[in-house]
Amino acid sequence: MKTADQVVTDVERRLRNTWAATLTGTDDPPAWPHPFPIGEPTSSALGADAAGMADRVAAWRDWERRHGLPLRYRARRVLGTEQELPTHLPVPDVDAAAALCGGHWPERIARARRRAVILAGRYPHLSRPDRTLTAVDALTDVDFDLLCRAADWFDAHDATGLTPRQVPIGGLHAKWLNTRQALVRDLAGVEHLGLLPAHPARVHFTYLDPEHRAGGGRVHDSATVGDRLPLPYLPQVVVISENKDTAIHFPELAGGISVEGVGNGGATIAAFDWITGAPHLFYWGDMDADGLEILDGFRGAGVPAVSILMDPASYATWQPYGTNVDQRGKALACRTPRPTPHLTGDERALYEHLVSAQCPGHRRVEQERIPLAVALQAVRDATSQASAAGKGR
Repeated sequence: MKTADQVVTDVERRLRNTWAATLTGTDDPPAWPHPFPIGEPTSSALGADAAGMADRVAAWRDWERRHGLPLRYRARRVLGTEQELPTHLPVPDVDAAAALCGGHWPERIARARRRAVILAGRYPHLSRPDRTLTAVDALTDVDFDLLCRAADWFDAHDATGLTPRQVPIGGLHAKWLNTRQALVRDLAGVEHLGLLPAHPARVHFTYLDPEHRAGGGRVHDSATVGDRLPLPYLPQVVVISENKDTAIHFPELAGGISVEGVGNGGATIAAFDWITGAPHLFYWGDMDADGLEILDGFRGAGVPAVSILMDPASYATWQPYGTNVDQRGKALACRTPRPTPHLTGDERALYEHLVSAQCPGHRRVEQERIPLAVALQAVRDATSQASAAGKGR
């Protein structure tokens, strides 16, 4: 026989899976009312633990009185006497289920019911209103109102040629619209909003070759994905740097270019074959969990970079200059390691050390804490080793 807590867990599971379809009338068959089994012990189990069963039945009867939800009973013979034992908890509707589960559920169901009425009245064309209701569940009332106003505007206006930032809707900003375009399309009943596509991604980089610089060529440059850019020289060494300052100020290097890493933008970097096809391609980032996850993501996106100064030996040398707080002063905490299939064994070992609860040193060593001359020497050493290995084949 289940306890009341166990059955309430069953109720919440069903509520979580069915509330949207119930409130939009698309549950077929209806999810509520629903009888939740309490359990029916065998005759031998009843006889073997009659006292314990009596206690559990008494607990259920007390629960029934306190919650006002009648249980379903069945007569059973226990040690020669007829006993009425509870078998099911019938929950009549979604509101009773929400009240029983408590917490955020009553308010959530009330809010969702109001929104379901609005969606049905203003957007009757929705083919899956339950999915739409689920999609708007996490929106604040302000954002839900803005969503409806945006859908109504796009239904009545042609936005062809506008950027998201230019759409004339009060309270709407480009980032809000960019993350909710699919919802706006569904409510407006249109396949396309007509907005201009997002501008192509760009990379910024610095020419390191001393001969190029001495000739008066530009030092800093940028390239847009999809554009043809005639480089003044084809780089032999490319260093992708996680942080802008280290990329801009990287020391001069024959045939070298330093590239700003654009955060998690491995796919952007991968779009430039003069980067991915460079004879020597390096990645240098912070020695922390984020930096190593970014490195893993770059390789997964098609950037075959060798890391520098992102291994246990480098950490042991430079960790005294590290930190245990982020840029907002919040402590860097341990966390569950993510899969990082593209890290080397040494990189993965450092990653697991940095995220573990037992990490004795600093969890972050920012690359700016390492002198650029050290990074330059690391690049030269790695380049020489790779060249020597190539000649030895």
